[in-house]
Amino acid sequence: MREQLLISVLSDLNATSADIIASAVISSDGLPIATLIPQGLDADRVGAMSATLLALGSHAAHELNCGDLDQVMVKGKSGYILLNQAGADAVLALIANESGKLGLILLDAKRAAKHIADII
Repeated sequence: MREQLLISVLSDLNATSADIIASAVISSDGLPIATLIPQGLDADRVGAMSATLLALGSHAAHELNCGDLDQVMVKGKSGYILLNQAGADAVLALIANESGKLGLILLDAKRAAKHIADII
């Protein structure tokens, strides 16, 4: 039941922009809880990398006196990886094309992370 609600949130998020390639809810220890990813991406790998990025970002934010981590963004030549904290124990991870409107994607991701936090 919870997984179906999370999949629904991810579906709504992916529908907001054709530039969102994949989205997932990942536990703080890197386990995929719910995913909408294309064939060829491994959910376990996405989860592990997301948890690693999140841990590093959180450590850097605290060490540099930036407060609690809210978001991590990685920009590659052809796209973005965005991680948003979704409650205390989960993270929303998404992959978007470089051509996407980043501001709108960030706003939609923040809203989705809030919904996920309410479900989890």
